[in-house]
Amino acid sequence: ETLPPEVLTSMGADEAQEELAKVPVASPEDLENADAIIFGTPTRFGNMAGQMKQFLDSTGQLWMKGALVDKVGSVFTSSSTQHGGQESTILSFHITLLHHGMIVAGLPYSFKEQMQIDEVDGSSPYGAATITGPTGARMPSKNELSAAAFQGKRVAEMAKRLKA
Repeated sequence: ETLPPEVLTSMGADEAQEELAKVPVASPEDLENADAIIFGTPTRFGNMAGQMKQFLDSTGQLWMKGALVDKVGSVFTSSSTQHGGQESTILSFHITLLHHGMIVAGLPYSFKEQMQIDEVDGSSPYGAATITGPTGARMPSKNELSAAAFQGKRVAEMAKRLKA
C-alpha cells in the first residue's frame, strides 16, 4: 500500500487493510516464475490503481531481459459505478503487457453470458469486471463470477498449450 495511514483512515479502509495484512505481496521476481499472470486492479478514474502502476513500473529489469515475453497475461477489474471505466482500465493495462511481450488474453464472446442485458454486469471482451457500488458493498454477481472463472480457465489453457 502506498497511501499514507491517515488517508486510508479517512477513506474508511482501516478494516480492509487489517483483513489483507496476511495476504502475501507479490514481487516482480514472482512474475518471472509464472507461466501466466492474471492481474487484478480496482479502477481509479478509468485507469489502474496507482499502487498497481507503481508495481508495474518496478518491472523494468524483467523487461530488459525479456522475462515476460510469450507469457499469457490477462486483467480483471472492479469499479464503484456501472460506467466507472472498467474497459479503459483493462485496455490501458494491456499496454504494459504488450510492452513486456506478453500474449494478451481477454474474455471472448464465446462466454455468451456477457451479452446479457437483464442485469447490471461489469464484464466485457477485454476482461472480467464487477461493480462494487459507491460504498463497496455490492458483491460480484453470479454472472460476473462466471466471467472471471471463464477467463481464468482460458488463461490456464492457453498457458498449457504454449508450454507443450
